[in-house]
Amino acid sequence: MFRFKQFTVHQQRSAMKVGTDGVLVGAWATVRATDRAVLDIGTGTGLIALMLAQRNPEAQVVAVEIDAESAAQARENVAGSLWRDRIRVEECAVQEFSAEQKFDLIVSNPPYFVDSLKCPDGSRNTARHTDTLSFAELMQAAERLLAPKGRFAVIVPSEAALTVIAAGNLHLVRRCDVRTKPSGTPKRVMLEFSPRFEGAALREELTIGDGTNGGYSPEYVALTRDFYLKFD
Repeated sequence: MFRFKQFTVHQQRSAMKVGTDGVLVGAWATVRATDRAVLDIGTGTGLIALMLAQRNPEAQVVAVEIDAESAAQARENVAGSLWRDRIRVEECAVQEFSAEQKFDLIVSNPPYFVDSLKCPDGSRNTARHTDTLSFAELMQAAERLLAPKGRFAVIVPSEAALTVIAAGNLHLVRRCDVRTKPSGTPKRVMLEFSPRFEGAALREELTIGDGTNGGYSPEYVALTRDFYLKFD
């Protein structure tokens, strides 16, 4: 169980546990006051869906999850939250998902291991490896489901950034390279896309640690303060 300031995430049945990646992209993605239809692709425990519902009190959030046990866990977490009436969990592959409306915001912390060693747990493999959702399929789904003025935000390993950017017809509008510590190289990158060309993409950097033993950078604290209990 993982407690946040405004919600609790149970994760014993979910293939993908709560992690820094999900919190990062859930906090970093551009959430506009006018966003009404929001989609979380590969919701796992429901973490990002819950974060987005917290960030916009008017949004209706749909959370898509292919794994049955994870989808069930996400429904339980949603049912125990303040936003149970605004979040709906759909158990299906996003490639097969359709909706009557286009989405103002789509966010994803997708599976990202490509051609790497798998574990015996099939559900965990689905959550972590690109076999069931390639980067190209993810970008195609976002393009198909995104409203004309919508945004799509995703977090991937830094080495996959160029592959993701080139995988579809969406235009990059923001990029944030994430370091674990000041002296390290970026390990993750957060990308935000739009169906429309909006000029040169905004480049950002974020460092999680402050270089001390267990300390956090001011920018990481500021980004995640509304969620983590440790940043009161």
